[in-house]
Amino acid sequence: MNNCSNTPISIFTPSFADADNTNAQNLTVKEVVARLPEDRFHVTMLHLGEPDERIRARRNTRLIRYHKHGNSLHLLFAIVFAKPSIYFYPRYGPFDRAVFALRQRLKFPLRIVNHVVSEMNRQTATAFIRRSVLESNAVFGNSSFVSQTVYECFGINAQTIYNGIDRRFFYCTKESLARRNDGPLTVLYAGSFQSHKRCEVVIHQAARFPDVEFRLAGSGKTLDGCKELAAQAGCRNVRFLGHLSGEELGEEMRHAHVFLFPSILEGHPQVLGQAAACGLPAIAMNHYRPDYVVPGKTGFLADSDEELAAKLDLVLRNADLRRTLSEAAARHAQKFDWAEIADQWASVFDSVVEHRN
Repeated sequence: MNNCSNTPISIFTPSFADADNTNAQNLTVKEVVARLPEDRFHVTMLHLGEPDERIRARRNTRLIRYHKHGNSLHLLFAIVFAKPSIYFYPRYGPFDRAVFALRQRLKFPLRIVNHVVSEMNRQTATAFIRRSVLESNAVFGNSSFVSQTVYECFGINAQTIYNGIDRRFFYCTKESLARRNDGPLTVLYAGSFQSHKRCEVVIHQAARFPDVEFRLAGSGKTLDGCKELAAQAGCRNVRFLGHLSGEELGEEMRHAHVFLFPSILEGHPQVLGQAAACGLPAIAMNHYRPDYVVPGKTGFLADSDEELAAKLDLVLRNADLRRTLSEAAARHAQKFDWAEIADQWASVFDSVVEHRN
């Protein structure tokens, strides 16, 4: 379904276009906007620093600088005067609350397109999250599991639009696939250091496999505690890599043998898709049932820490299994293509505007 008017559909998103912003939601919006047809969609985004060059070079794009103070008021003025047709990818902060209030009180003709990226339940569906979902004109989940929880929590039949994989950084080669059989073995974790990510589990596994190198990429609140734990356990096989760019993380993934992700609270973590694209077998928890991992074919999903440890032991000790999982992961990752996903969002935008008219 295409927009028949010569006037581009105007989209405002409270997402940042900064090149170095690696927040998963901002990454998603940047990848979508970079691929939206310039003649059909005018997009307004925010930025703190230097924008992604693809966004900067895109015609029909407006970039609004985000300041230390007073953003809600000046962004609301931008919406009132620009009168966008669509508010894409709402967050849950003060500005988003003001947008919803403005829309309700002034009967502002703004269509809201929502992408839910976390499991919805009694704990996560706070008052404003509930409002943002129920008052949206189109609601999608970023995995089949998240979409299911949207229905269970709100009675809304949310379809699924996945997050894609940036092939500039996350890909595999014949050489990297062949490397899955080589030693010394390396286990990689990538993500933030937060309590629900349970990076300590990676340290505990490193203590079990002193001949395997464990590399942890990322930063956050629990980083210092993990470093202390590794020192106390005498884990000389643990390396803390700090924050990595997409290019650097892709290189790490192509050189690793197993991706270990013990987090228990997620929506649909893009890092698992990135690992698959690099042909890296993943072992993660089953709590959020990620579609990036096909259990037993591209990696394993565990229901307990004991099972997580057992699957890691299995994959580390079996070179043939690593090769099979690696090749299947690379094939599976091909379904998460950003070009196709951007086309899906373009159809959604066309649909909600046509429905309004």
